[in-house]
Amino acid sequence: MADATHLIDIVFPGDTNHHGTLFGGVGLAHMDKVAFIAATRHAHRPIVTASCERIDFSAPARLGEIVEFAGRVVRVGRRSLGVEVTMVAEAVAGERRLCSRAVFNMVAVADGAAASPPPPLPSMADAPAASPLRMVEMVFPEWTSHYGSLYGGHALAAMSKAAFICATRRCRKAVVLASAQRVDFTSQIQAGEIIELAPRIVATGRCSMSVEVELWAESLLSGERRACGYGSFVMVAVDDGHRPVPVTATASLWPFTPGATRC
Repeated sequence: MADATHLIDIVFPGDTNHHGTLFGGVGLAHMDKVAFIAATRHAHRPIVTASCERIDFSAPARLGEIVEFAGRVVRVGRRSLGVEVTMVAEAVAGERRLCSRAVFNMVAVADGAAASPPPPLPSMADAPAASPLRMVEMVFPEWTSHYGSLYGGHALAAMSKAAFICATRRCRKAVVLASAQRVDFTSQIQAGEIIELAPRIVATGRCSMSVEVELWAESLLSGERRACGYGSFVMVAVDDGHRPVPVTATASLWPFTPGATRC
């Protein structure tokens, strides 16, 4: 079975309906996107969506919650791939609930004609082990600058979002960005590539957490990966009045690396 591809986002007001929950159309778009990325990563061929099986929403994702979409290739045919996609909402306190599950049928094409068969699924013995938090996003043209590459502001937003999610899962409190200590970009990222963000906590203080975020680019057709950036962010745990509160040693859903204590 193939390793899962994770697309993780936050439910902001622009993505909610009048009930204050994630708009179903936005959820469907994210599910299709992660299915596309997972299928293309496996096949390394141009992929289109052919169909999706019945999709039921069994629980809402509420404003301010983390929402995680995981796509995994579960079937490979002569031309098609079946990708199982799950959508899970996660409250700040750590409660997780399955919102939806569906199978998307994706088809490999080349120049309008059928492509050669995709590679078979790896055996369970070949499947990669679970890894620390890694999240992907697709670079569409609206994310690019006039140079045709990923606009730096969007890269910064994606990196700070990754730091936010990592810090929230570490302390299970509301967190805010206190500072971006240093951000370096080392390579352009083109439209049509995906970005992968790998955040990890390297230091904790009484109220703060230092989060390092690696930014990688990946060509979906060749599978080539390259490091494109690095950032160091300081996140602070706050209460309802946005006053700093102590970071407690709460178990995280993902491994983290503790480091020197910050004041």
